[in-house]
Amino acid sequence: MKLLTAALLLLFVAMCLASAEGVKCKCSRKGPKIRFSNVRKLEVKPRYPFCVEEMIIVTLWTRVRGEQQHCLNPKRQNTVRLLKWYRVWKEKGR
Repeated sequence: MKLLTAALLLLFVAMCLASAEGVKCKCSRKGPKIRFSNVRKLEVKPRYPFCVEEMIIVTLWTRVRGEQQHCLNPKRQNTVRLLKWYRVWKEKGR
């Protein structure tokens, strides 16, 4: 009976860890190239123990597709430019 309880407890802990990994690291796939004019919101989330790099999540709006969220690769030059542009744009209060 003790062995069964220990096995169930171990299974429960493994399931909790697996679900925590999925929740924290959303950016398993990187998004497309984007236009700065379509950006509605930009979120920079720090690295978690389960993620290798920080998450940059951008919300885009287009007439055809509406609102969509994409993850961007933080090492790409286009993403670095977007972060710089967004910070300046936010400081101006737009």
